[in-house]
Amino acid sequence: MSRVFNTGQMRSARFEYNFGQLNISAAQIESVMGCGEGESHEGVTEVIHEVFEEARNISGIRAEYHIYPVISFNDSDKSIDLGSEVFQVGRLIFGQLKRAEMIALFLCTAGSWPGEKSRQAMKEGDLLKGYIYDVAGSETAEAAAELMQDALEGSLAHDHLHITNRYSPGYCGWDVSEQHKLFRLLPDNFCNIKLTPSALMDPVKSVSGFIGVGKKVRKLPYTCNLCDMENCIYRRGRKE
Repeated sequence: MSRVFNTGQMRSARFEYNFGQLNISAAQIESVMGCGEGESHEGVTEVIHEVFEEARNISGIRAEYHIYPVISFNDSDKSIDLGSEVFQVGRLIFGQLKRAEMIALFLCTAGSWPGEKSRQAMKEGDLLKGYIYDVAGSETAEAAAELMQDALEGSLAHDHLHITNRYSPGYCGWDVSEQHKLFRLLPDNFCNIKLTPSALMDPVKSVSGFIGVGKKVRKLPYTCNLCDMENCIYRRGRKE
């Protein structure tokens, strides 16, 4: 399900998916879990397929974006002014976004089910299944973000506009506390994500951030070699 609407100059869209639409593979889960290629992990694969079958019809996986015009870029403090909020995104992200004409603020969430299923499995003593549900939840949020980003890119093509990669607070030098500014711009978000005082999202399996939009921006391979953050979701092989 998707809905696109306009509010003044702001273009927005909302999406809802079920797990089966996301095309997450067992190999993807195994890779995140650290299972090496060529190794025998038949038992793990079996449990992953069991989790997939249980999750197949789960719905309520949501994503949305809202496009804001950029008021100005400030090179001295690497900030982006969107009018009511100014974001200090850090050197790396600023360099990728500074040619954008607009910024798409996005939110995506897997919902509460991964945490609930993971806790239930662990309570029952099935630690492996609990861990797989946790990993599947993270992959679900990222897969929803990928579909949302593809839809955004497609909707802009007729205007000859391009997009950048997506960037999130907490990565590439962008302080996670800036989540508060982002959520102030989206107070009644379709994804129903709440923010804690420490800027953590609830549900936990959620992602947020910026995508640059404009005629002079491009989506490029992530420049992970320029960043010293080791445990980053964008370092995964399929992202680079």
